[in-house]
Amino acid sequence: MLSALLVMAGLAIVIGAALGFASLKFKVEGDPLVDKIDAILPQTQCGQCGFPGCKPYATAIANGEADINCCPPGGDDGIHKLADLLGRDYKPLNAENGVEKPKAVAFIDEQTCIGCTLCLQACPVDAISGAAKQMHTIIAPLCTGCELCIAPCPVDCITMQVVEETVDTWKWRYPTFLLKPVAERASA
Repeated sequence: MLSALLVMAGLAIVIGAALGFASLKFKVEGDPLVDKIDAILPQTQCGQCGFPGCKPYATAIANGEADINCCPPGGDDGIHKLADLLGRDYKPLNAENGVEKPKAVAFIDEQTCIGCTLCLQACPVDAISGAAKQMHTIIAPLCTGCELCIAPCPVDCITMQVVEETVDTWKWRYPTFLLKPVAERASA
């Protein structure tokens, strides 16, 4: 009787240790679906979708709280990729969120800039360089074209300039990994 209890206790300890090790070894950080959706989004952090950035929008899509057609910077191509990934039907861009525009970067007329720093505070990716009461400038490779710096500027010295696609500005379209629709993964 005592030996049976010791054997059961020993087995419980061994199995518990194995499960504890497996939970640490195979732990998944976050939802991989959210990461795949986030990789498709353009990373402008513009908030036109109604969320404060691309990652919260991706989380809302994954949880079924947001539709896939709310991202104007991602455009029609982004909506198609999201529909393919999630196994949903394609929907045209929601006009309430804006219209699709070509890729653009901000440009500050440095002669007009008064150095108020309002654009610095509005930029979600820190693509504006400058100090208080000094002229500011855009760091073009960091600018996502979200247009959030335009509205707070009191002297209207910020304009958007369309980036023409050349050999130097062309980028590989995301995602760079194979997309499998959720419906296929569930049946596999």
